[in-house]
Amino acid sequence: MGMATMSTDHRELHAEEVEHFRFINEKAVDDISLGVFYKPHTVTLLTVSVLGLLYAAFTRNDDVQDDNIWTGFCAVVFFFLVISVLAFPNGPFTRPHPAIWRMVFGMSVFYFIFLVFVLFQTRKDFRRILEWLYPDLEGIKVEEKEYAANCSEIDLPRIVSHLDCFATAHFLGWITKAVLIRHYGILWTISIMWEITEMAFCHLLPNFAECWWDAWVLDVLVCNGLGIWFGMFLCKKLEMRNYHWESIKDIHTTTGKLRRIVLQFTPVSWADVKWLDPMSSYRRVAEVCLLIIVWQLSELNTFFLKHIMEVPQNHNLNVWRLFLICLISAPTIRQYYLYVTDRQCKRLGTQCWMFCAITLTEAIVCLKFGTDLFKQTDILYVMYWFLVQLIGSVICVYLCAVYAKKWRWTSLEDGFFVTDSEASPDSSTPKKIQRTGNGTAANAYNLRKRQQQTNGGVD
Repeated sequence: MGMATMSTDHRELHAEEVEHFRFINEKAVDDISLGVFYKPHTVTLLTVSVLGLLYAAFTRNDDVQDDNIWTGFCAVVFFFLVISVLAFPNGPFTRPHPAIWRMVFGMSVFYFIFLVFVLFQTRKDFRRILEWLYPDLEGIKVEEKEYAANCSEIDLPRIVSHLDCFATAHFLGWITKAVLIRHYGILWTISIMWEITEMAFCHLLPNFAECWWDAWVLDVLVCNGLGIWFGMFLCKKLEMRNYHWESIKDIHTTTGKLRRIVLQFTPVSWADVKWLDPMSSYRRVAEVCLLIIVWQLSELNTFFLKHIMEVPQNHNLNVWRLFLICLISAPTIRQYYLYVTDRQCKRLGTQCWMFCAITLTEAIVCLKFGTDLFKQTDILYVMYWFLVQLIGSVICVYLCAVYAKKWRWTSLEDGFFVTDSEASPDSSTPKKIQRTGNGTAANAYNLRKRQQQTNGGVD
């Protein structure tokens, strides 16, 4: 009898874990207003794809070898994305349509496969591949802009000259990071740690060398700070909205239908995010620190790749790579957040796994093709950088956890409290759930959070 009970409990626990993983990896659309866009059209897609392939194969001029290779490459990418829509998981988002996020996952898989292929080439051959994809790269020499000259000369024209398109990119980039991470402490830690990263690697990357007022005032306080504030302000506004979605079939005016179509590209719901809480374990603190370090590595890859492969900073190749990384980051952060905050979630989401694989493979590519560059590395600088990253991240995250416990949460020794924003919409006070030995309170908390606005985030 006891064995049967234990077996039943084990099956229920396994079913709960599977449900958790499906929730972050294969989220279903809760409210379908136009069924035609969510019904499977596999036969139609197969017919149209094959007919298009048949037409392209027999009607185009195939006398030029380069055109043949390029057309074949584009066809491979197209059909890979088609297979992505059919076979890959939705991920944690459903807006504007799950097929969009399946294609994003497909693009990340294709990019990862490309990186693996590149890893077994020489630097010269990799450069030829890039020049074949972008002929304007052929014969180009990159000239790094110097930022650290005559730092004692500070005047208005010089400050304005530093507020160029890259400063705008800084600002927009930090708005995006704030919308994705939504935690002041983590965001400011990443911002400060990145400036330390630039200082540690400026002997390898000349454009990392900046004047103190450029690095700590214009970058950290102005561009990064304003971007963080505006992004968090936007998140707060989205949290305060009441989300009630009306079916487009119930809207009778043309303007109303168009407005509803546009709103399909906005989140279905939005809730506040709590990376740390009074119950945060050392493991949770370590996982948030790991987020900060991996983010730094991903940012470093951007600069090392373009420097080693001699790609101009404003080239379309850099822009498209950053755009792809940004798209991949959205579901990645959401899946990692759920993995960190929900102890019943035992596995990383597939998109999060793929992002980690891409980041680490890019780092390996940089190490392989930048051998001559890394021979100039000052090992002492790198060791200091790693120690500062590790210790600084731990201290900042720990302080955030203490802040969350003492000033932002209410708790008692004999209970488990939920803050106002996590309580039911009709309640204005925190709710207390009695703690039990088997963790029922935490389980009930997690289940309620999933039933409410998907444990904090965008759908």
